[in-house]
Amino acid sequence: MLLLDYQNVLIESLLRDRFAPDASPTSIDQVVSDFDNVTFHISTPNTKTQILVSISVKCYPELLKYGAQEILEREYGQYIVEPEQAYNFSVQVDLEKLPESQEERDDLVKRISLLKRNAMAAPFEQAFQEYAQLAEQMRGLTLESAPQGLKEGGEVRAIHYRDEEAIYIKASHDRVTVIFSTVFREETDRVFGKIFLQEFVDARRRAIQNAPQVMFRNDPPLELQGQPGLQSGKGDIGYITFVLFPRHLTPQRQPDVISHIQTFRDYFHYHIKASKAYIHSRMRRRTADFLQVLRRARPEAEEKERKTASGRTFRVQG
Repeated sequence: MLLLDYQNVLIESLLRDRFAPDASPTSIDQVVSDFDNVTFHISTPNTKTQILVSISVKCYPELLKYGAQEILEREYGQYIVEPEQAYNFSVQVDLEKLPESQEERDDLVKRISLLKRNAMAAPFEQAFQEYAQLAEQMRGLTLESAPQGLKEGGEVRAIHYRDEEAIYIKASHDRVTVIFSTVFREETDRVFGKIFLQEFVDARRRAIQNAPQVMFRNDPPLELQGQPGLQSGKGDIGYITFVLFPRHLTPQRQPDVISHIQTFRDYFHYHIKASKAYIHSRMRRRTADFLQVLRRARPEAEEKERKTASGRTFRVQG
């Protein structure tokens, strides 16, 4: 299956061209759309040598609550400027003050193209830190002797990143649970979705025991009890749960885990649509084959020439 890129490929390509040593500065004014209704604006409002990249995210106030500003300052530091009007966050790069080495330039391009990923990483990083704290507090205790609050885990972090969908993250002393609520617009989407999710379960059972545990249900999981705005009992709503265990939460693996799990919803629905398109193409191909067989089976009207006993000829249709 195809894995989606974590970075915005259009921004990466545009900045790479502009950062090339032989590139000449030109004016830019381009709006770029990304997954989850995220919008970028790349422009040169002041001079051709100063490129401004701005991002608009629907759930940005929630991300700020979970520490997005600190992460963005850590990643972009000196490049941060006052946010452009109608956007949440902006960085500006001066082409006349770029890093000297090509490696540093490539790193800067990569970081800016990962602007959405880094903003959305805030609640995940905060949950991972809370998991480490809870695990430390649990050290030396048993489930029976641990305080009730420690056994229940931390708060549920909700990210309402789409109009009807959200991501919920909850840290415990032995795991981090990530729950996606997703909407299936058509019944066929639900069927394909269950097949894909079953493959996740089977793959973990057969060969990839280190993979996270994956579960699917129509009603909200118990971890979301008391959360506002939950919908249950509706046929078009599903809840997909990932359970991340300590082996997934080591400091070395955390960045990759965040990148992978952020793109799950887009990956999931992309492959549902790709499967439907493939099946439709096969159906059209099979229909064309059937029509060709029917055309070949239809008898053609042929005129044949016959002679009478007297030698005269006449034509008949076969």
